Amino acid sequence: MAEEEEIGVITHYFTKIGVGILEIKNGTLKVGDTIHVKGATSDFTQTVDSMQIEHKPVEEAKAGDAIGLKVKEHVRENDKVFLVK
Repeated sequence: MAEEEEIGVITHYFTKIGVGILEIKNGTLKVGDTIHVKGATSDFTQTVDSMQIEHKPVEEAKAGDAIGLKVKEHVRENDKVFLVK
């Protein structure tokens, strides 16, 4: 079983474009990292292909940032996001 570290929480989901807003609470997240999204009805793992801060592509985000993240499945507000090590 891979080690996981909670890095943040989903604060919004845009259904039409399949993008979740992730508020990073601790640590850093980089393009290429693997994340695990877990909530009441969400539970999936995916690679971070791209992320944006205020509609600009970034390679890395840190605690305090709110990023737009393309997700492969529906996510919901308050879903927890873990970094898979």
